[in-house]
Amino acid sequence: MTLHSLVSDLDSLLRTAEIADYPGAMNGLQIENGGRITRLVAAVDACEEAIIEASRVKGTLLLVHHGIFWNAPQSVTGASYRKLKAAIDGDLALYSSHLPLDLHPKLGNNVLLARALGLTSIKPAFEMKGQSVGVIGRIKAISRDALVKKLSDSVGGAVHFAPGGGETIRTVLIVSGGAGGEVKAAAALGVDAFVTGEGPHWSYTAAEEERINLFYAGHYATETFGVKALAAYLSKKTGLPWSFLDHPTGL
Repeated sequence: MTLHSLVSDLDSLLRTAEIADYPGAMNGLQIENGGRITRLVAAVDACEEAIIEASRVKGTLLLVHHGIFWNAPQSVTGASYRKLKAAIDGDLALYSSHLPLDLHPKLGNNVLLARALGLTSIKPAFEMKGQSVGVIGRIKAISRDALVKKLSDSVGGAVHFAPGGGETIRTVLIVSGGAGGEVKAAAALGVDAFVTGEGPHWSYTAAEEERINLFYAGHYATETFGVKALAAYLSKKTGLPWSFLDHPTGL
């Protein structure tokens, strides 16, 4: 497969040019290679370990949620140099998709986590950058503790819980990643539970004060869904093999 054709498909599928995002996200192709792609690798972060591992096979397209340009412009030294050198030496291409992947209606982190939890009547919700990035869904009446267990099973890890709302949960807002600071906005939507990845220290007591149950399921853990689904989608379409590089942060 050619890199150009894959990038064109990705940009169209994810509406990369249309979705507003943080400036550092720089969604789309971040590093190109010689033009030929032989396999797909998915990872949450374009960290040094992921880039080095993916670069071991020439012609790899690495699909990530967090790319390499989040910070202000910086010199190509230290880790920045090592990552770029590994990619170039290994003929690695890198494609990053942040909010476009979060909010995608079929392959997005939020809709896939909602489905893993068994939510129904799922609809877009929670505006950010002028668009709905999360989802709201309904769940058969469940206790807070039972939802902790269900969520933990879905993300494959521990879930921290701020019990600010009622004991029984029927409506759930999901915004993956680090949206915990948006407790007030979540509570204004009238849901019983707000599921996100992580939040600032004060978000715990804010959840108590806003009378909403807040579940921190892990920034990394809530954002593994999209890159896996994206790689699987491309693999099915192109016949290219795909794999997932798991490099959890515990956050």
